[in-house]
Amino acid sequence: MRDIVFTRSSGWIPKVIREDGELKLMLAAGADANHDPRTFTFPIGDDHLAVIREDLARHLLLWSAVLPLCDAAGTRGQLDEAAAAALLDPVLLSPPPDVDALFRRIRWDRNRLVAHGADIELLERGQVCAAMRAATEVSNEKRAQEYHANRRRAERGVALGPLDAAILRYTGQYLHGATIPRRSPDAVDPALLPQVMRVIATAEQARAGMRIGLDPRRGHRATDKRDWDRMAATIDAAVRRAYPELVDDAVRTVSFLMCSEAADRSRSAPVEDDEEAADDHGKTVLSFTDDKGGEKKWVRGGPRTASAEFWEFVADRSAGDNEVFTIEDEEMGEGIQLHFYADSIARITTARHGEAGSDPEHQVEYSLVDGIGGYRNLVSAFVRGGCAALEQHGPWMSNVAEFERARRRRNAR
Repeated sequence: MRDIVFTRSSGWIPKVIREDGELKLMLAAGADANHDPRTFTFPIGDDHLAVIREDLARHLLLWSAVLPLCDAAGTRGQLDEAAAAALLDPVLLSPPPDVDALFRRIRWDRNRLVAHGADIELLERGQVCAAMRAATEVSNEKRAQEYHANRRRAERGVALGPLDAAILRYTGQYLHGATIPRRSPDAVDPALLPQVMRVIATAEQARAGMRIGLDPRRGHRATDKRDWDRMAATIDAAVRRAYPELVDDAVRTVSFLMCSEAADRSRSAPVEDDEEAADDHGKTVLSFTDDKGGEKKWVRGGPRTASAEFWEFVADRSAGDNEVFTIEDEEMGEGIQLHFYADSIARITTARHGEAGSDPEHQVEYSLVDGIGGYRNLVSAFVRGGCAALEQHGPWMSNVAEFERARRRRNAR
């Protein structure tokens, strides 16, 4: 039988219950293996209940001290009730100097106290009792999140100035650096917004004319990492030149915003818009194959270009164990084989057609490829003009050992 003896208006603050005639403190903390909240209880006395009823600050301090013990229990473990009970008298019944000294020795949850109104400056000085004089039953989770974010930055040696903080609020990354950035002018102090917009304008000017293309080797929505890194570096340099006082966090969030927007534009554009050159006057029939038996035919006159059709085939089929794709022109007896795992390509031409049942002889030449942009140029060139059109994109090596040496030299750089 369980009865609630005392509870506060905020449902998360620990309750006092009576279970089988015994007073206990009950609190929810952590989660089990199914991500459901865990509930812990441990015995308390009547004198502890009296303080919990009358003194919100002490109640919150006890909660803060017990939470690390709940975290230590993990998803299945039991609460160390002896350790929890050992906190009752020191936290609830001791004079303030002794409580402050205790909190300098134990682990405790600062965020809980900040969320419930703790004076942060006093808290940082170790005066926990004085810090809780203005404690509130209602929690302010955003205040706790900002405190936690600032502590993480302080641990990295980062101190934000007013403009730095305003820029991070504008992009929505003040609390969480991993959050996808967005433009939120309403989150910025109106007095600082014009300065923020000047920084954003500098970044926009720096990225003018640049784009982040798609990388179908990693699926339909993946973007070219090299394009991203190039744009980010260009924006970072421009913003740092114009605003050398900004900290790295502020500069990075601006380039992250610009690159994310550019990537989203590429993802939402039709595949044909991603082509670097039209190929309507090239091949008439092409076969696309991969290393897993996949095959697709492209015939001229259809709604899409050969390059667009091929890269969609790659996006559909490419995987960690499927990184070799081929485009073949059977009529001309030539083709190209793309080796995504090695950043290389082979062009294959028929040197002698088979006669009287003999197999044809093929000439195979290899070349190194510079990222997805290089692959796109080679595919477009082949579609327009066959293997002959690839000559200018060399050098091409027919000697496999020579090619492997060139590949090792590139990888060593």
